[in-house]
Amino acid sequence: VLRDEDDFFELMWAYLGKCHQQNIVHTEIMFDPQTHTQRGIPYDVFMPGFARAIEKAKTELGISVFLILSFLRHLSEDTAIQTLQQAQPYYSMIKAVGLDSAELHNPPSKFQRVFAQAALLGFKLVAHAGEEGPPEYIWEAINLLKVDRLDHGVRSVEDPKLMAYLKQHQVPLTVCPLSNLKLCVINDMSEHNIIELLNEGLRVMV
Repeated sequence: VLRDEDDFFELMWAYLGKCHQQNIVHTEIMFDPQTHTQRGIPYDVFMPGFARAIEKAKTELGISVFLILSFLRHLSEDTAIQTLQQAQPYYSMIKAVGLDSAELHNPPSKFQRVFAQAALLGFKLVAHAGEEGPPEYIWEAINLLKVDRLDHGVRSVEDPKLMAYLKQHQVPLTVCPLSNLKLCVINDMSEHNIIELLNEGLRVMV
């Protein structure tokens, strides 16, 4: 149903309205261009729609917004590179690049070239790692992609050396317990290890 600029304006405006209801004053939103470009919806449709809603929220709601252009990791790195290149007219709207979608069998190392290109362009770097994927994926995101921030990282507890590294370097972890529950990383919220991560001195955000 997302087809024209107004659709994407309505989508973003609804999201930012929900943020306002929850007293959020700054939000950093991951979006997946390939979800739209693969079905024939180009950047010059969805980005102007997003821009209108973001400006409206800034003016009317006092919310600031960063956009994180995320690559779908089940697709090829070549398509990710193409996605980054196609975004060029809208680089001023984008704060960072990220990596999301199906983690298993799609390690961060698969996207080393596109992250290097994004770094040269001055973007911040984030990546989903260590939710469904093993601690090795977290190491890859740190050592190969050179990320500024890790999304999830809850499986770092399986690797004591990784836990020590994350604590020493205070690598930020954006932890999403509801996602972990939905993807059956845990069976019940009472099993979540976010308190353990905090108690171990890691730099954790919910």
